[in-house]
Amino acid sequence: MTIRRGIPPLLVLLALTGCSAEAPAAVQLADVKRAPVTEVVEAPATIGARATATLRSPAQGTIAHLYVREGDHVRKGQIVAKIRSPQAQDQLKQARRASKSAAPATPSLGRPNVRLASFDTGAFDRKVAAHFAKARREAKKIDDAQARRQLLSAIGLAEAQHKAQTRALKSITAQLNRSINSVLAGVTSGFGGLTSSMASLQAASKSQAKAAVKAAESAVKSLTVKAPFGGVVTLGRPSGGGAASSLNGLLSQLPTGGQQLPADTSGGSASGGTPVATGVPVSAGDPIVTVTDISELTLSADIDETDVLLVKKGTKATVELDAVPGAAYTARVTGVGVTPMPGTTGGVSYPVQLTLGAGRFDDGAAAPTPKPGMSAVTRLTVRESPAAIAAPASAIVSSGRESVVWVVRNGTAERRVVKLGAQGEAVVEVLTGLSVGDRIVVKGADSVRQGQQLP
Repeated sequence: MTIRRGIPPLLVLLALTGCSAEAPAAVQLADVKRAPVTEVVEAPATIGARATATLRSPAQGTIAHLYVREGDHVRKGQIVAKIRSPQAQDQLKQARRASKSAAPATPSLGRPNVRLASFDTGAFDRKVAAHFAKARREAKKIDDAQARRQLLSAIGLAEAQHKAQTRALKSITAQLNRSINSVLAGVTSGFGGLTSSMASLQAASKSQAKAAVKAAESAVKSLTVKAPFGGVVTLGRPSGGGAASSLNGLLSQLPTGGQQLPADTSGGSASGGTPVATGVPVSAGDPIVTVTDISELTLSADIDETDVLLVKKGTKATVELDAVPGAAYTARVTGVGVTPMPGTTGGVSYPVQLTLGAGRFDDGAAAPTPKPGMSAVTRLTVRESPAAIAAPASAIVSSGRESVVWVVRNGTAERRVVKLGAQGEAVVEVLTGLSVGDRIVVKGADSVRQGQQLP
């Protein structure tokens, strides 16, 4: 649930709510003036990290070596653990043997394959190229510029003609091969379907064998666990491996198994389980370490549907933490979600993401850096008007969908429909319907009627 709050200056409140000595006790009047009005939306929030990843064992085995401790800072790509897994090594050997023993290509059934060899002109071409290069060098030695250009042009033309003749010879040979095999294909068309089917089966078998080898190699490679990004390490795993372990164990039995499950980005460590240590056995999918990047802290706030349309990317906010009383942190909206969530008041709310800035205490001292998961209250400044035509919130009377103010005109009450802008806790901005200097009812407005005598 979000709460609207305002930040009106004390002097403005006194000026706007000043009462008239002649007015009845139940009704007070004041003049409309300009004043700053700020509308604030308040919502609960939770501190989050820039990124969190839980690194899991890709296969059943034993932790051969653990290179980090609880709370260590690691850099991207740093080795945090190595796992010894005879099972993964055995699967790799089996996959490689299966790949080598894949059936060789079956020869074409009753269909001869005639192919004319291309003329090998490589050696001749290299000699010709050397002669052209030598001719260019000699031509560049000629002092007469015009003669030198003409000679170089002639050499270039001759070289281009030689290359064209070489390409033409290769093209003729290729065309002749296509023509011969096209004729043979027509003669042996009855075997074409069978040959094609056999070739497809062989290709599929080879592809499957190669995929199995790659999967097994990936599993063995991932036995060296590395940090995907820099951050702080948390160790631990649930007792028995949990549901994820069972799932990974089943996956590892498949021909393409052994791959590590995607990193768990839900955050947090596997508390309450056996600590990770060298020599501890692990199952496929068991969490080894969790790396949390706290280089940039974020906020996740739940904004009520009645307020979320006022929140935009870049909206500024102040944040207070339960864990740091008396301190205020800066924040800024980076994104507004569109997926609704059940609200606490029966409606829905929407997630809003913010980046968290530095915090300070009331005396100006720097506040400590929060930790992910801490609770907070965020106050987003959704609308500001530094010199608004302002009226006390007590002067506004709701009438259906209209907002009404009672204006003193010729000593009597006149009903005036107004349009509101920024709405503070005690002062609101009036966009239309009032002007500076208008005298309005600021207390007891609910009891005023049209044409009522007012002092």
